[in-house]
Amino acid sequence: MSESLHAFALFFSLLNPFLMSIYMLGIIRNSEARVFNRALIQGSLISFVVFIIFAKTGEAFFHDILHVRFESFQIFGGIIFLVIGYRYVFEGADTIGVMRGAPHHLAGTIAMPFMIGPGTISAAVITGIQLSLWQLVLVIFVTLFLTCSLLILMKYAHDHLQHKHSNYIDLYVDIVGRLAALLIGTIAIDMIVTGVSGIMQS
Repeated sequence: MSESLHAFALFFSLLNPFLMSIYMLGIIRNSEARVFNRALIQGSLISFVVFIIFAKTGEAFFHDILHVRFESFQIFGGIIFLVIGYRYVFEGADTIGVMRGAPHHLAGTIAMPFMIGPGTISAAVITGIQLSLWQLVLVIFVTLFLTCSLLILMKYAHDHLQHKHSNYIDLYVDIVGRLAALLIGTIAIDMIVTGVSGIMQS
């Protein structure tokens, strides 16, 4: 149970809906609720399948199929996160908030840049080693369900409050965006250090 809770905390911290609402600000602002909700659910299903595949194949996918070290993937993902965090600090939440896609591509747009990333893939691989199949499926499903539900609520709140309380929304975006930079930067450095340590040990 403790391993399952730890895995849930890891996934939820990476799929943090409060931070994702900042990443997806452009999509939230420029899409209808019905389109956004459908795309978000489809993106969550795509992410669920991808996480399960990486969790069960583990490092073998990188070694046997791609012929690269898993640690190299961690280092590269850490560098990407570090660049994002750096831009957040100096440019604010609009760095990512302007990203959006066409309505018929929203599911893939949501899944790939926002849910399926170096951090969540690494977490899936690590979690797959620690948990049994049914525990793994349960943890990933609950995390994605909770994240998806909170994002749908945030979309609803944004559409109904943006005119009356636009100042508060802008303040929320700015504060959470700046705080996100600290979390993203910390995760980035940890991923780089973990990757380098793994290479040195091997």
